Amino acid sequence: MKQLWVEQYRPKTIDGYVFRDESQREQIKGWIDSGSIPHILLSGSAGLGKTTIAKILINQLDVQDTDVMFANGSKEARKIEWVDKLITFCQTMPFGDFKVVLIDEADYMNINSVQPALRNLMEDYSHSVRFVLTCNYPNKILPAIHSRCQSMHIAKIDQTEFTARVAEILIAEDTQFDLDSLDTYVKAYYPDLRKCINTVQMNSQTGTLLNKNADDGATDDYKLKMVDLFKAGKITEARKLICSQVLPEEMDEIYRWLYDNIELFGDEEQQNSAVLIIKQGLVDHALVADPEINLAATLIRLGRL
Repeated sequence: MKQLWVEQYRPKTIDGYVFRDESQREQIKGWIDSGSIPHILLSGSAGLGKTTIAKILINQLDVQDTDVMFANGSKEARKIEWVDKLITFCQTMPFGDFKVVLIDEADYMNINSVQPALRNLMEDYSHSVRFVLTCNYPNKILPAIHSRCQSMHIAKIDQTEFTARVAEILIAEDTQFDLDSLDTYVKAYYPDLRKCINTVQMNSQTGTLLNKNADDGATDDYKLKMVDLFKAGKITEARKLICSQVLPEEMDEIYRWLYDNIELFGDEEQQNSAVLIIKQGLVDHALVADPEINLAATLIRLGRL
């Protein structure tokens, strides 16, 4: 079975990871050189490589597999019953210097039950267990957990570098592509590099990156169609597509996507107006009873620019 590109090209050492802030690389290198880490909270958008950084740390510190526990805050670690399993893991002595608990999407853990229990365990077992948490929304993590962690916000790379990373993989895989098609994929998934690489691989099985415009069998993802409609200035059609396909939990991401691709709305003056419209739409999003209607109204206002 062919290996997933996102795994094949995942950085294996901290030197291979692309940081926006080089001081973060130096800080992580310092932990590796010292042979120990504090409790760590890695935050940032989905697909930026937070879990990659955590796994690099675990590997370069030579933490034994038996001393590592992986969990996902949006799945098993979301429920209080998981805490019993965590306690059992923490209670046994490590084979090495310390154990590591890596919790992805920690912001999805129940803030009234699981997170308070985690806070206590972080304190009770600080001598033998290190907790490494990743999250998209640090504001959903208890302040008491923040205070026990070394926080590190992972900034997204810019679209130019994002595009270059995907293009490098396509070239390495001897896959043919044109720049306009690649731009559509980038605009659809930026800044989620993991999602973009996975979708590009899915649509490159013939040795050529499929063009969604060409009706040639590219995976049916509404975000690819959405980008093409915005590029063509067909905002009404884009609005209808988005409102018929977007999931409730994705609506925040649509506002961010609109902002990240602000150049689609015209010249500088129009872009400035678009920013104000998007900002107001996002403010209203938190207040209205029907977020879908609010998103539709925001897109209508953008279409009138």
